[in-house]
Amino acid sequence: MRPYFILLLSGIIFFLLCSCAPSSRMPISPSASTADPIAEILKKSDPSSGSLSKMGFSVQVGAFRQLENAVRLEQSLAQRGVDAYYFRHESGFYKVRFGNHSDYSAARSEAERLQSQRIIGRFFIVIPENYTAARIIRSGQGDLRSELVLTAQRFLGVPYRWGGEDRNNGFDCSGLTMVSYRLNGLNLPRNSRAQFKAGRSVDKKNLRKGDLVFFATKGGKRVTHVGMYIGNGQFIHAPRPGKTVRVAKLSNNFFKKTYVGGRAYL
Repeated sequence: MRPYFILLLSGIIFFLLCSCAPSSRMPISPSASTADPIAEILKKSDPSSGSLSKMGFSVQVGAFRQLENAVRLEQSLAQRGVDAYYFRHESGFYKVRFGNHSDYSAARSEAERLQSQRIIGRFFIVIPENYTAARIIRSGQGDLRSELVLTAQRFLGVPYRWGGEDRNNGFDCSGLTMVSYRLNGLNLPRNSRAQFKAGRSVDKKNLRKGDLVFFATKGGKRVTHVGMYIGNGQFIHAPRPGKTVRVAKLSNNFFKKTYVGGRAYL
């Protein structure tokens, strides 16, 4: 009985060892065990994935009835190397935002420094979760493209004066598109040529709301102007000094001749 028992026990141990060994026909992938399915879902649903980075913590100041007051504050901050921009709030007041920080403390520190220098007064920190893009991802409801258009439409009729790239004219058409994207949580570059490079090419016939359209208004192919497509062959843009933000048609002869291309970011 004893030899039989030893033989039986040896067989059991051999079976267990074989069953624990990884099969040569079914290798275990390291990535399969470490992949985060939730992160993948968020990546696929993120409208800025593969295009524009998301806005971080920003500082908002002011509530001006007069546009000039917001312009002066924006320019004062810009002179100090602060990436600031003014915008027309849905309340009708003009406000200013600046900064794009990765954490709350950095944003607050910058605001308190400027406050101590009496450059700004009261402020509050805009957190990433408050942006429209983040809310749509979180809730699964809403249309970011429509929100971008609604933001740009707030500027209709406004004599858009911008302390941006084109300081000689005191005007920068790309400011309108940049602000519309940043206010919704997507970090669009400041000038039109950088915006053109940042997006994905889209045929004119396939343009959708929120896409940007670019023009070479000074001849050649060098981008000098940009607007936001709003559907039905129309776009919103800030034309030139002395003019107000308005809607134009891509079928207009001037814009047909100077059209460079469309870019999508969502």
